[in-house]
Amino acid sequence: MVWLRRTTHYLFIVVVAVNSTLLTINAGDYIFYTDWMWTSFVVFSISQSTMLAVGAIYYMLFTGVPGTATYYATIMTIYTWVAKGAWFALGYPYDFIVVPVWIPSAMLLDLTYWATRRNKHAAIIIGGTLVGLSLPLFNMVNLLLIRDPLEVAFKYPRPTLPAYMTPIEPQVGKFYNSPVALGAGAGAVLTVPIAALGAKLNTWTYRCMA
Repeated sequence: MVWLRRTTHYLFIVVVAVNSTLLTINAGDYIFYTDWMWTSFVVFSISQSTMLAVGAIYYMLFTGVPGTATYYATIMTIYTWVAKGAWFALGYPYDFIVVPVWIPSAMLLDLTYWATRRNKHAAIIIGGTLVGLSLPLFNMVNLLLIRDPLEVAFKYPRPTLPAYMTPIEPQVGKFYNSPVALGAGAGAVLTVPIAALGAKLNTWTYRCMA
């Protein structure tokens, strides 16, 4: 029965990772279709880091195995690449959807959990902070390696968007000049309590299983 329980645990990881990707994919590609690019990048960074933290730490503590967070992020990445391939098959350019970079931040969470000898509180505080700080950095590097997303948005407006949400004119730098710093700062603050929520959900799960 041990193998069955472990299989069930990892199946749960796959299911929740897929659902998390469904919740975050719109935040992940939304910045590439609007004229609020830098503003949306901050919102994107916060939503992605908090969603990654709550799911990754939940299942990392659930299994007690360092590396589970990276596995969780990998499932999210694979699922989003499938969505990217679907858009590409419909005739849209390769850069129309840019897959968010979750894996390096999840690796930092795993590393924190491993280095502190599976200390839950260290994983929440240190790991959560590292996720919030690092995710905007990795995603901005990823963003710089592709074609101008505003150009892509103008040439290929998303057909599912209503007319009032299609790009009108670029507003880069209108609100602030450092979206990475703002996203990392806000993410580092907000990801810690969200990671604590993930840990608490893990506790409730064990109570339900008892």
